[in-house]
Amino acid sequence: MTDLTDSQLQCAYLPFETYQQQAAAYDGRVLGAVCFSSASGEPATTAAPCAHVPMMPLDAASAHSAAACELWAAGGRPAYGERGGVRYGHNDDILFGAIQLDESAFAMTSDGKTPLQQAAESAYKAIFALTDALAFPYILRFWNYIADINGDSHGLERYRQFNMGRQDGFLSRGREVLGSVPAASAVGFEAGPLTIYFLAGRGATPIAIENPRQVSAYHYPQNYGPRSPTFSRASVARIGGSEVLFLSGTASIVGHRTLHAGDVAAQTRETLANIRAMLAEAARVVPQAHFTLDDLCYKIYVRHAKDVAAIHEELRLALGDAARLMFLRADICRDDLLMEIEASAGHPLEFGLRG
Repeated sequence: MTDLTDSQLQCAYLPFETYQQQAAAYDGRVLGAVCFSSASGEPATTAAPCAHVPMMPLDAASAHSAAACELWAAGGRPAYGERGGVRYGHNDDILFGAIQLDESAFAMTSDGKTPLQQAAESAYKAIFALTDALAFPYILRFWNYIADINGDSHGLERYRQFNMGRQDGFLSRGREVLGSVPAASAVGFEAGPLTIYFLAGRGATPIAIENPRQVSAYHYPQNYGPRSPTFSRASVARIGGSEVLFLSGTASIVGHRTLHAGDVAAQTRETLANIRAMLAEAARVVPQAHFTLDDLCYKIYVRHAKDVAAIHEELRLALGDAARLMFLRADICRDDLLMEIEASAGHPLEFGLRG
């Protein structure tokens, strides 16, 4: 465990079963956590917010694993609260928040807004209202977890409905939807509430990074949906005296098209090529941000549990045996994508899971 300055951010990946005990070792510095488990419920509660996502962690050897928790901590003593359905923890410099909304609380509107679209819009309105009220103007990273993300309802794919609601939430609170937008990921699970968690800062202005191999997501053509996704490919922010990188969900896409449909090993290699391109672009845009593949902590979303071994082998060849990897069974935002990777670097990290 690292001694932290008040403005420094730390991440830890911990076994679900020992989350309560290990979180206590952070001596009241936990901002918040998210726990991934196929079972319902959460670990024993702590004062800090802890959202549960019904998503199974996977192990490269057995294609299933014990549940796991992702914990974010910072120096100083956090304050905790809830506003507009967003549970949060913050110190003077960094805010963690999480909101979970059940779509059944919304009905189709007369102007055609679906329940998921309304849930997404409501969630983002609540998040931005909170960050405005607490004076945390800079969103560092969003994570979005959506039930049945590839399914169709009300005549439209659910991921496209989510993108419409997310953009409405941004626009209603006066946020940009092109260019300087936060890094983010959006993946799916079988059933459960829309879950969004995020990190925000007071003085850590993030710099958006785009991938020269890809069309920016917010410029996708309309055949990918009525509204483009609202996220940057990555962002870099100065936190605690050093650059911190947040890599958005990254997959086998070049330009705006999926490559290597049906070939999970080739999709993994293409995804790594995109990550390398973004690391190079981050170093160009922010010269002091010299991150390598070895610096990253990886969260890998896998559509089919049987593919974990093949993905792990490609990652082992590229990253070595010491790579910090957490695999999760998830649906990817396009039905022809078999895997997706997100990552972060530049902050102290405790990795207590098996790779």
